[in-house]
Amino acid sequence: MLLAVLLALNITPGPLLFTQNPDVVWGLIAALFIANFMLLAMNIPMVGLFTRVLMIPSRILMPIVAMVSFVGIYGISGSSFDLLVMIGFGVMGWALRKLDVPLVPVILGTLLGNAMENNLRRAITIDNGNWGTLVDSPLSIALWAIAIVGFVLPLIIGRKVKAQMHERRDEEGAISD
Repeated sequence: MLLAVLLALNITPGPLLFTQNPDVVWGLIAALFIANFMLLAMNIPMVGLFTRVLMIPSRILMPIVAMVSFVGIYGISGSSFDLLVMIGFGVMGWALRKLDVPLVPVILGTLLGNAMENNLRRAITIDNGNWGTLVDSPLSIALWAIAIVGFVLPLIIGRKVKAQMHERRDEEGAISD
């Protein structure tokens, strides 16, 4: 999220961020430091209230959250189109949740996809259209390996867990017979 905000503000993240934009970096660090103390001071007395909010049934709480969201979106832009976009994304989020698709990667892809695509295009252009630049250096190979392991390992573990669950069900079924 921070990367998306920095890119939106035309600030290039990276090792030179501290030398090129020290005011932004130290301002952000100071703001986060102050925000942590403010949250601590405000949240400790309100823990009881937060737990009571969790006791509200979701059939009551969700329409209230939806109405506050509608009022907020319309209050900011005054546009009915923005309300339709919000409803569309809400339906999409509901459908993805029903299909057991994790929402965080979808949100990050939506926010960072354009910047990542522009940087990919820039890297390929710098190397005169050579796609091999993505796997030439040891660092890029290591990053690709980490990405592949991070993608494949959960799939393998998920299959093993499902197989173990089926074995347990079969054993329980055989015992009860």
